Formats: sequence, C-alpha cells, structure tokens
Amino acid sequence: MRILSLLFDFIGFGLGIPIGLVLGFFIFIYSKPEDVKDPIIKPLDEIDTGSLIDLLHEIPPWVKHPDYERIDWFNKALYDMWPYLDKAICGIIRSATKPIFAEYIGKYQIKSIEFETLTLGSLPPTIYGMRVHETTENELIFEPAIRWAGNPHITVVLKLLPFRFTAQLVDIQIFAAPRIILRPLVPSFPCFANVVVSLIDKPHVDFGLKIQGGDVMAIPGLYQFIQEFIKRQVASLYLWPQTLDIPILDSSLSGTIKKPVGILHVKVVKALKLLKMDIIGTSDPYVKIKLSGERLPSKKTTIKMRNLNPEWNESFRLTVKDPQTQILQFDLYDWEQIGTHDFLGMQIVPLKVLIPHETKELTLDLMKNTNPYDPVNKKGRGHLIVELTYNPFIDDHGNYSGPLDGKVAGEKSHQSKSRKGSKDFSCFSSLEAAGLLSVTVQGAEDVSGKNRSNPNPYALVSFGEETKITKMLRKTQCPSWNEEFQFVIEDASLKEKIHIEVMSKKRFGFRRQESLGYIDINFSDVVYNGRIRGKYNLINSKKGVIHIETQWNST
Repeated sequence: MRILSLLFDFIGFGLGIPIGLVLGFFIFIYSKPEDVKDPIIKPLDEIDTGSLIDLLHEIPPWVKHPDYERIDWFNKALYDMWPYLDKAICGIIRSATKPIFAEYIGKYQIKSIEFETLTLGSLPPTIYGMRVHETTENELIFEPAIRWAGNPHITVVLKLLPFRFTAQLVDIQIFAAPRIILRPLVPSFPCFANVVVSLIDKPHVDFGLKIQGGDVMAIPGLYQFIQEFIKRQVASLYLWPQTLDIPILDSSLSGTIKKPVGILHVKVVKALKLLKMDIIGTSDPYVKIKLSGERLPSKKTTIKMRNLNPEWNESFRLTVKDPQTQILQFDLYDWEQIGTHDFLGMQIVPLKVLIPHETKELTLDLMKNTNPYDPVNKKGRGHLIVELTYNPFIDDHGNYSGPLDGKVAGEKSHQSKSRKGSKDFSCFSSLEAAGLLSVTVQGAEDVSGKNRSNPNPYALVSFGEETKITKMLRKTQCPSWNEEFQFVIEDASLKEKIHIEVMSKKRFGFRRQESLGYIDINFSDVVYNGRIRGKYNLINSKKGVIHIETQWNST
C-alpha cells in the first residue's frame, strides 16, 4: 500500500504541474483586460479620514511644515540641465567603478566586468522642499526633501568562463531627506572647504533588478529582504550622527587655519663634541627649536658658557597640526655678546617617524645644511641628543576626553556618553594629563570708553602666567578680531579662570590705556564641556558684549 501511495503521489505531482502551467498560459493569453478607469479627483475636504491619512506621505513638506520652502525654480533648472548632468554623473560612475572592477578580473575565472549601458534616464530628481538652518557657527546647513522616480537603464555584463551574465537595474525610486552642511565658510571660491552629508531618516529605496532578463524581484520574500538590507546598510553608514565628509578645497588653498591635533614634547638632553668658535678654544652654545608651518617664535634653551659638551635637560611643548608633513628643526648657535651669533650646526626630524605616546631618543649628527651631498657636511660638527614624544589629542570633536585625577580620573568618558550626571569638577584641583586650551576672540559690540565714543580697542587674553594680545583696531565700537590663541597646559588648576579684557589705547595723554570691560571664564567649564561658544556681557561696561569661543583638547 505504501508503494502504491508513493506512486500515485508521484504521478499526480508530475501531471499537475504541466497541466497547471498550460491552463495558466491560456488564461493569461485569452483573458480580456478590463478597461482602465479614470481616477476619481476630489477636493481635500471631501476625502474621508482614512484616505487622507494614506495621502499624507505624498504631500510635499512645505505644506505640512512652515519652515520648508518651495524651490520650483530649482526643479525647473534641474530639469533643463538633467541631460548634461546625466552624462557627467555617468562619467564619474564609470571612472569610479573601473578600478573596482579591475580588482576582480582574473579572480574566480572572471574575464571582464563592464557597463553595457549606463544612463540615468530622462526623469530628474525633484526637490519637494528645502529647509535652511540658521546657526552661529561658521557653516551653512540645509535639508532638501528629495524624491526621484527615475527610469534608468543600467546594465552590467559579467563574463565568467564561456558564459555571459547580465544584470539590469530599472525603475528606481528614492525618497530621502539628507542634511547637507557646508563648512567652514572661507574667502576662497566656492567659499566652503568641506561638504558634510548625513541622513535624517532612513531612506526609501525601490528598484527593479533583472538577471539574464528575468525579474528576480518577483521571487517571493526576496523583494522585502533586499529592501530591508539596503535600508540597514545605508543607515549604518550615513544615518545621523554618521556622516559622509567630502573635501572641496585643500587647507592650503582655502585660507582655513589647521586645528591642532596633538602636542609634541621635546627634551633637549645634551650635545657632544661641538665646534670651537671662540678664541680661547670653546663655545657658548644654545639651541633654537622650530616647528615648520608655525609663525610663532622659536623656542630657546639656556646658554651654556664655555662648554663643548653642554647638558641642558630642558623640556619644551609644541602644538602639532599635521604630523605627516611637519618637520622639527634644531639650530645650534654660539652666543656672542657683541655681533651676530655663530652658527654651530643644525638637524631636522620629520614628525611622521614618531609613534604616538612613545618616547624616542635620537642622537642627531649636526650639519651645515639639509643637503646630505654637500661637501661641507662631511666635516663633523658634533652631535645633539634629544627625546621626542608625540601625544595626539584623544578627541578633536569638541568633547572632553579627560582624564582628571582623583575619582574622576577613574571614570570613563566617551563622546556618546552624557555628562549631565558627572561630578562637580570644582572639588578637583589639577589635571592629570596635558592638553591644549584654544581661545578664539571673534569680536565685540557696543564697547565705548568713558571719555570718547569711538575707542581703539584690542583684547588681552590671560591664562596662568601667559598673556596674549589681539591686534588693535582704530576708532570702532564693534571690533572684529577673529584671532585664535593657544595655551599648552601641563598641570593647570581647574579653579583657574580665563581672563579676557578689552582695552583701548590712544597716542597722547596721561591716561593712554583704558579698560572697556572684562570677563572671566571658568577653566573647569571649558574642560567639562569641551567646547563653548557664546556671547558674554562685559563687566564694567554699559552694554558691551564680546564673542568668545573656547575649546579644550586633552592628550
């Protein structure tokens, strides 16, 4: 009985499939299609609630959100430019994918991969609305609502052994709301140095995919799987706070100032067998230390009188902005009380040879110049022994990355972790790690002296024992400096304050300098927040305000 049952099942299965296929074919061929009915058009006030809810996602954002603007003029321009944009974008796609395809040629018996057809179709994307954000930062933020129901014709041909496979992408739909940030704004065309793109919500992507002419999206379950897979992958890469950074201008051409990325600790240990420059057969050496790309004056060691093998053991700290290109230069001189100082020798060290957080001791052969083939460099000029340590900043995104001593030093501090529940920093006296305090004096408003309405203002920035000064502007109540000052800090008290005072200076008179107001910023607030940018009311001023940005970077 079991054998007969299996035999009947096999016969029924074998006959049922071809009969079903034949019947389905004839029904599809000879069935008459129904007439397409015209859509019913109704005013919004006549549509029932359920239908109206279904249409909400189709309504442009400028209808639902008052901060979105219509930009029909841009869509019209995009429509006219689309044939040319299509060719330009396709050319970029071909150039970008050519090296990617070349990596697979020769592997897995693949003979070639190439585009047989590549066009984005005749339908351009449509921007349903644009929202622009106003910020106090040096940037421009806007959010377009983009929809593209295109008819591209993209066919990729893969030649594997003697076989030829084709994959065709058709009927694509993309709904996305990206956030585009142009920053920083610079005085060089196109007036921004970088483009930062992120997605506010998960995008909707729908497309048709044919392989060897067959629509693989018609396979049950595959369509939903591919849709969710693409959404997850795109969201993991570009969904806020993830961003895509696109550099537009090189920093050397954009006029932007490179931000410090670390601190270089330099210890000048000693020198050996220096040249005899004085009449009595000795020298009075000292060392000048200079980092390329900096306009700051060179660091100098003390002078060791009448010594050809001096020992300094003196330490210096320099801010690093580009460790891959910057060079540290040492120049040794023989001090002279009268006249110019005699040159003893020099040597350079590229920062890229240093390993972060590792101290490297170097014995440098002193030379006349940097040309190793110059015959004058064959003469021995002595040696210089130094110790170098490069400590990059833990976090350069404006978030405190500590650590502090005491109990706070043992706590973890991450960029994504909220610090609302952190402890009060006022109870801790000093920092455990070195760091860099940056103070940017942007400008002031309504500053005036007691005896004159139009002063000659400048600003003093003091922290610890260091005081730095901005340039003086003549006869203005609203000065704009935009100057940045940096304080390299090793062991600073969290109870210290950043003192900023606006002064005025006149050429003649008994009282040549006058204070126009001042502010004090708690150093602990800057360490806690990482970055503060705000407008402060000047103390001892009627209505003057000053714009200050402070930032802390820890190593």
